[in-house]
Amino acid sequence: MTILYSTRVSATGGSQGRIRSEDGVLDLDFAVPTELGGPGGATNSVQLLAGGYAACFEDSLLRVALQLGHRFSAGDLTVVAEIGLSCTEPEIFIMHASLSVTIAGVDQTTADTLVAKADAICPYTYAFRGNIDIVKTVTTW
Repeated sequence: MTILYSTRVSATGGSQGRIRSEDGVLDLDFAVPTELGGPGGATNSVQLLAGGYAACFEDSLLRVALQLGHRFSAGDLTVVAEIGLSCTEPEIFIMHASLSVTIAGVDQTTADTLVAKADAICPYTYAFRGNIDIVKTVTTW
């Protein structure tokens, strides 16, 4: 297997600290969300995971769409990822994920096919498979 891309990000201070990529492009303060008893006011690891998942899934969707002869402009696709945390026992947290995908200009069957094919190649979905339940909603307009 050939590694196509790799990056390094360091964290200091945990969920109330800072993250910084090796190249300095990513440099953010972290804060625990108010919903989890923290001060809020800065991004958190769950938000970054949701953003990365949404972007990666959309890239996968664009790739399979192109392979199947569909071309979409920037406004034709919307992918919203939601990552949630729950706690079943003290100190045991579980992640939940949902994807809402909206595609313009195709029928529902085509949209469902595109999402299923994107799901098969998305690296985030692959990493989550068997670990995090993902609920997907696909709509067209």
